[in-house]
Amino acid sequence: MKHIKKLASLCLALVMVCTMAVTAFAAGGTGTITVDNAVKGQTYTIYEILKLESYDTASNAYAYKATTAWTNFINSDAIKGKYVNVDAQGYVTWIEGKSAADFAKLAQAYAKTNSIGHQGSTKATGDTVKFTDLELGYYLLDSSLGTLCSLNTTKPNVTIKEKNAEPTNVKTVEEDSTGNYGEKNDADIGQTVNFKSTITAQAGAENYVFHDKMSTGLTFNGSVSVTLNGETVDSSNYTFRDYTAEGVTTPTDGCTFEVVFTEAFCNSLQANDKIVISYSATVNENAVVGGNGNSNTSKLSYGDTTNIKTTPDSTTKTYTWSFDVLKYGNGDETKVLEGAKFVLLNKDKTKVATIVNGKLTGWVDVPTAGTDGTITWPANTTLTTSEQGKIDIAGLDADTYYLREVEAPKGYNKLTNDFEVTIAPTEGTDANGNKTLTLPSVTAKVNNQSGTELPSTGGMGTTLFYIIGGVLVVGAGVLLITKKRMSSDK
Repeated sequence: MKHIKKLASLCLALVMVCTMAVTAFAAGGTGTITVDNAVKGQTYTIYEILKLESYDTASNAYAYKATTAWTNFINSDAIKGKYVNVDAQGYVTWIEGKSAADFAKLAQAYAKTNSIGHQGSTKATGDTVKFTDLELGYYLLDSSLGTLCSLNTTKPNVTIKEKNAEPTNVKTVEEDSTGNYGEKNDADIGQTVNFKSTITAQAGAENYVFHDKMSTGLTFNGSVSVTLNGETVDSSNYTFRDYTAEGVTTPTDGCTFEVVFTEAFCNSLQANDKIVISYSATVNENAVVGGNGNSNTSKLSYGDTTNIKTTPDSTTKTYTWSFDVLKYGNGDETKVLEGAKFVLLNKDKTKVATIVNGKLTGWVDVPTAGTDGTITWPANTTLTTSEQGKIDIAGLDADTYYLREVEAPKGYNKLTNDFEVTIAPTEGTDANGNKTLTLPSVTAKVNNQSGTELPSTGGMGTTLFYIIGGVLVVGAGVLLITKKRMSSDK
C-alpha cells in the first residue's frame, strides 16, 4: 500500500525499550511472547495497541491500524502528530526520532486510567513468563516493575529479556568521629545525627514513595534534600510530607515523613540511577541508653497502583551510653562517701556537661576562674554522690571524659587531679548479620583519702583544768567519807 510508510524506525525505537531485535512480521496466524529473566512475584500484563493487517518483506512495508480499544489513544492530541501519524484510513506510521519509551509510558498510563482490557496478565512464579495465541501486532507489555514494549514477529515466537529490576534502598548514618556513613553510630543526647538513604532506581519507575520511620529517641529535624546522580533535585519533582508537623495526622504505618516523587520524575529515571535523600534528627531525652540502640528505618514503595511493592526495610542504629561513679574512702570500696561533688568535662576540658535527672542535656563552656582561683559552675552541672556513694550519668557519645571533684566529702581531701573515664563500645553483629555496638557496664571508682587529727604542741590548755577538777572531786569524796566515820565513832 503506497501510502503506508515503513515502520522500521518504530521497530528500532522499540528495541531500546524491549531489548530485542525485530526484522520482519508475519501475516495472519498467532504467536507467542516470552519474557525471559522475569522477576518472581511481579505481574506482567500485555495489551494489543496496533493490529498488523499486512506486510511486504521485500519492500519492508507494514500496515498497522489501532485496535478498537486504543483508537482514542492513538488519535489523541498527546499521541497523534507527536509520536505517530494517522492517515485518513486510520493507518499508523511512526514519526522518526520520537521516544518509544515516552510513548510506552503514555500508553501505560492510558491503559490504567481507562481500564483498557488486556490480552493476558500473569504473575511470574519463576524466571519466565509466556503469552500465547497472540495476534501479530504491536503490544505493550506492562509489569509492576516498569514498562516493556514488544512486537511479535514472523518467528512467530518472540523472547524479550526483562532488564528492569526491583529498585533498592540502603539507609546509612554518619559517625561524627570519622565522618563515615554506615549501619550504626553513637552520639550524645542533644546531638544532631545525619542520615542518607540511597535509592537505586530502575527503568520504568512507577509511583516511587520514600518512607522513613524514626524511633521515639530521635526527633526529626523537619527537612530533606534530594540528589539524582549527585545533582540537586528541585523540590518541584517531589512532595515532602512531614508527619511530625503540628496538626498532621500520622499514617497507619507510623512513618515520620515521606517523599512522594512525581510521575514526570519517575519517567525520567534510567536503570541504576542513584537517588540520595539526606536528612537529620536530634537524639532526645527518650533515647534508649545502650541496649539495642535507637532505630531509624526506611523503605521505598513502587509499582502499579493495583500492585504496590516495597523494598525491604533498611535500618540504622544510633547508640548512646552511660557510666556511673562510685565514691569511696581510704581505699575501701565498701566505705562509700555521700556528698562528694563533681562536674563532667569533655575530652578537651573546654566544655562542662549539663545533666538533669541523670541524663545529659547539653554542654556549656567551662567558666573562667575568678581572681581567687575559684570557679562558679553553671546550673545543672554539679553532680553530688548519693547515700550509696553513686552518681549515674547517661546519654553520652563514645569518647574520653573527665570527672573534676569540686567539693570533697567532709573530712576528706579533695582530689588534686581530674579522673579520666573512657567509653569505648565494641562492634559486633546480631542474629541477622546487622552490625551492632555493645558496651559493658562502666563504673568510675574514685577514691578519697581522709585526714587524721594533727598532733599539738605548747601549753596544757584545757587538759590542766580536767586534771585539777578530777583531783578536787576525789578529794571531796575522801573528806566526806572521813567525816561520816568520825561521826559514827562518837
